[in-house]
Amino acid sequence: MQRESRSRRIEAVRAHPVAELLECPASIGLLLNGSARSLGFAAGEVVFRQSEDCRGLYLVVSGRFQRQTERLHTRLELSPARAGDLLELAAALGDAPHTYTLTAQTAGSLLMLPIEALREAFQSYSPLRMRLLEEQAREVSRAYYTCCLCRAVHPRQGSPAA
Repeated sequence: MQRESRSRRIEAVRAHPVAELLECPASIGLLLNGSARSLGFAAGEVVFRQSEDCRGLYLVVSGRFQRQTERLHTRLELSPARAGDLLELAAALGDAPHTYTLTAQTAGSLLMLPIEALREAFQSYSPLRMRLLEEQAREVSRAYYTCCLCRAVHPRQGSPAA
């Protein structure tokens, strides 16, 4: 019973395929495809920096990228980004600056959907924005679930005996 409940929670927050998330009418697809830019990066190269204006939504095509953020004067390493990962949903959907710094760990490439084209697509076809907002919610849930698992797996050492 507990195993079944856990697998339902995992299934509920799993990432959806990018093709499903970006499914839209042909005219919107042409707009996004026509504006998409392929970007290549060498190992160690910074893609974008935290607090810079968000230029778009990024899809990792190849390589491995490191996400790093600074909060309250503390630098934090976030999970690495790999092929198939959609990056900066929060910044792109919220018209906000980048929420972390992205650096190539290996040579790799990204596909960027420019923010202007995304805004135009959202205006013309609002279900696209809703699907991406739902994916962002799943992303937050996955992170929360991972944190909970880590706490359960690593109980405190040296706890006083009852």
